[in-house]
Amino acid sequence: MEYYGGIDAGSTYIKAAIVDDKGGIQGCKVVPAGIDCRGTASEVFGELCDELGLSPFDMHAVISTGYGRRLIDFASKDVTEIKAHAAGGIRTAPDGRRVGTIIDIGGQDSKVIIIDEEGQTRNFAMNDKCAAGTGRFLDVLSRVLKVNVEDLGSLSLEAKAPCRINSLCAVFAESEVISLLARGKDRADIIAGIHMSLAKRVSGMAKRAGVEPEVLMTGGGALNPGLVTALEDELMMDIHVAENPQLNGAIGAALIGRDFNGGTG
Repeated sequence: MEYYGGIDAGSTYIKAAIVDDKGGIQGCKVVPAGIDCRGTASEVFGELCDELGLSPFDMHAVISTGYGRRLIDFASKDVTEIKAHAAGGIRTAPDGRRVGTIIDIGGQDSKVIIIDEEGQTRNFAMNDKCAAGTGRFLDVLSRVLKVNVEDLGSLSLEAKAPCRINSLCAVFAESEVISLLARGKDRADIIAGIHMSLAKRVSGMAKRAGVEPEVLMTGGGALNPGLVTALEDELMMDIHVAENPQLNGAIGAALIGRDFNGGTG
């Protein structure tokens, strides 16, 4: 059996995946990026290989993607996040659904990828210039609220009267949240409003790109049920969450390596 590795070197987390020549996912791993992207990527990939009883030298190819993809010196080649997430989304969509749109919300950027019937990228839109519309938006505001970012989703689903966050700028939204807290507004209602604001920004990007069903959500944002629900409301469409949302880019990179090297399937 042949093996192919994928590394998604994000700004917040490093993700690693290994697939076989049939396209089967052998294993995945995710760790915080830290300050040494290259070193962390090498370490996490080595650990994943150890867990699977493999060696990095067993890989027929290792493909890197993500924010720090060009820093991964042990990779065979690097590919854009758009290509990696498109390839991963086709593989990780639940129930074998044919994906028309992938929405990926990461720590420093968000992406909307429109895929045709052959699985090729037809159009895309990307926000990597502003914190609003990214996971960073939630990180900043969770600290103001003194809530762990992992708890935002469940708390927002408890909201009874979601607050309106008017600003789409992270800096001004922070001021709004502080003002709402000072006025005694319920935290769950504020969090729901934050999700609605983020969803409005991302859904606008999706509509400009030409959103098509079925919609698949990937990235760390897909682990937040409050954000998924808010996006469904804004788009007025069901959203499916990838089987391994945070690892989608790494899986896609590994699958690209398999296809590039002629893996069978």
